[in-house]
Amino acid sequence: MQGFEGMDGELLDTAVGQLVPAGSMFAFLAAHRAEVFPDADYADLFAPPGVGRPSLPATRMAAVLVLQVLHDYSDREAAGAARFDVRWKVAIGAPLDDPGFDPSSLVYWRNRIARSARPDRINDAVRKIVAETGVPRGRRRRAVDSTILADAVATQDTVTQLVSAIRRVAREVPGAAEQIAAVCTGHDYSRPGKPAIDWDDPGAKDALVSALVNDANAVVAALQDRDLDERAGSALALLALVAGQDVEPAGGSDGTDGRWRIARKVAGDRVVSTVDPAARHTRKSGEARRDGYRAHVAAGPETGIITGEKLTRAAGTENSDPAVAEEFLAAEAGSPGSPAAGEADDGAAAGQDLSWYGDSAYGTGDLLGAICDAGHQAVIKPKPLQAPVKGGFTVDDFTVDERQGTVTCPAGHAVALSRTRVATFGVLCRNCPLRARCTTCKTGRKLVLHPATTCSAPPAPTGPPAAGRAGTTRASRAGRSSVSPECASSWKIHSSGTSSRFRAACSRSSAVCEPIVSSFFCRSLETRA
Repeated sequence: MQGFEGMDGELLDTAVGQLVPAGSMFAFLAAHRAEVFPDADYADLFAPPGVGRPSLPATRMAAVLVLQVLHDYSDREAAGAARFDVRWKVAIGAPLDDPGFDPSSLVYWRNRIARSARPDRINDAVRKIVAETGVPRGRRRRAVDSTILADAVATQDTVTQLVSAIRRVAREVPGAAEQIAAVCTGHDYSRPGKPAIDWDDPGAKDALVSALVNDANAVVAALQDRDLDERAGSALALLALVAGQDVEPAGGSDGTDGRWRIARKVAGDRVVSTVDPAARHTRKSGEARRDGYRAHVAAGPETGIITGEKLTRAAGTENSDPAVAEEFLAAEAGSPGSPAAGEADDGAAAGQDLSWYGDSAYGTGDLLGAICDAGHQAVIKPKPLQAPVKGGFTVDDFTVDERQGTVTCPAGHAVALSRTRVATFGVLCRNCPLRARCTTCKTGRKLVLHPATTCSAPPAPTGPPAAGRAGTTRASRAGRSSVSPECASSWKIHSSGTSSRFRAACSRSSAVCEPIVSSFFCRSLETRA
């Protein structure tokens, strides 16, 4: 049941409290923790009164969790500070002779909160207080960034995943162990670990994969019509996913004869471990592959205050940097701490609400369009243009006529822009003298323009048009669009029929987020069995 904090402090405790500097976080929590983290907000985490032993007070543990993140302490360091540091004792309302708590209590509290209907309740309380102080008001800059949090479980290969998933079904689904023993012939699933085969023999490995996949399919077929609870249903669904994500029909098989092999490519959203099914493969670069999660933050560069945070899977379009940044952008609209219209800013462009800073990962047309539509300013480092041929023509060297619906290449060949905004030059590239600088593709150059591209032709000139330039504009982004895949972030300024490239410069780097991302999120991860 829920425990409550006693308010009958001793005289010595009150005297020691005077030593804590006024205006510090310790003094603030000492005076207001009961208002910021009221007991009623945590009643749903516990059994009814009179059932079980009283827990540690919610007001005290919430304050400990906040101080732990603020100081970037481990669980053991935080528990030690709560026992020996007078400032911490004052902040959390613990008597001087309080023996503290075991470090595992922090794991317990994080797990209970993470599994509740309101897993962000502590962050929401802190965010509300920050907004009420008025600190974010008038500060119109937001830096967005992300980092990869490595998972704490080992990445599993296909064979290990299949064996583990079948064993998990045997544990979680009532009566499944007997069913598995009856229908599975590829392995003795009562024993953990990989089957004993000659792993240097490709034929033996293929035979084992076929047997395990067939066993998994047989188990799913035998249990799929049962009425299962959430835990058992999740175990069966995971088995079905694992059985299909890494395999494909063997050579000469159509998938109906029970012959399978490891797929020659990695699934886009591959589950890397049955112990933690939410972990994913990802890359920070072409060489650095990581497994785990992606932590996203938005922060004020001047104060370092985090205004938005989210922990996502490491892979998937919906978990990408620009997609989550759009969520931060939407959350800023109407937030209590957002600046009022017409309010004096701190250096952001006049007439703009917020200035968003980010690296090239955020330079997509969709995000830039969302920032523009919200009336904000994007100060985002563009991605460099990639040419199919080193030193050759990029998409900036092509001319788009939106009125005529055509795209003209550097050699002067014009082709129609399709309904899906694809320009295919095809046979025109065959004998083109500039082909070596344009493409290496046998079928010729192809441009795919992003749906958000706003490449509109300039107004018709009143005087004689320049040869080959009237009613045309370069393929570029007018403040919000992108050209995919070759142009991700190139902006143009058009004047008098000429073009000059503008690269948005980040005067304040989004690297301000890096020192605080990992410490903020590592303790938000639910400890998994």
